[in-house]
Amino acid sequence: MRLLVFAIVAALAACASGGMPPEAESGPSPFPVERGTAPPPPNAVARAGSVAPPEGRGPGGVDFGQWRQADPVQYGQAFQTQMRARFLDLSVPETKANLEANGFACADGARLQCRIEIMERECAFDWYVVVEPARPEPIAGFDVMCLGAR
Repeated sequence: MRLLVFAIVAALAACASGGMPPEAESGPSPFPVERGTAPPPPNAVARAGSVAPPEGRGPGGVDFGQWRQADPVQYGQAFQTQMRARFLDLSVPETKANLEANGFACADGARLQCRIEIMERECAFDWYVVVEPARPEPIAGFDVMCLGAR
């Protein structure tokens, strides 16, 4: 009986201590330890240059209003109405130039997609405008996502 108890205690001690070091089991790690040298994710580079739009009229003429205190639902509707009126009769290249003058980052492919994404304190703010060839009006919106209670 004592031998069985001793064997169980020895087995538990080996498990608790991790047994053999990991390098002894499978050889040295294939991953070099160079902390802080990894490049940032691709989207982080693009977002790093994002600047918060002004409250009120921007340098290119878009009125961002009092977006920090705004109700996202009402503000989003007002923003979409403004963007639809502003870009109704403009071509895609003119729309892109106008949005970029107002701080939007644009990607042009099958459709024009422009965004401003920023972080302030614990909240992420996102303005977007999408122009699709088959739609007469642009799709625009505003979104806020906050960590924790606001």
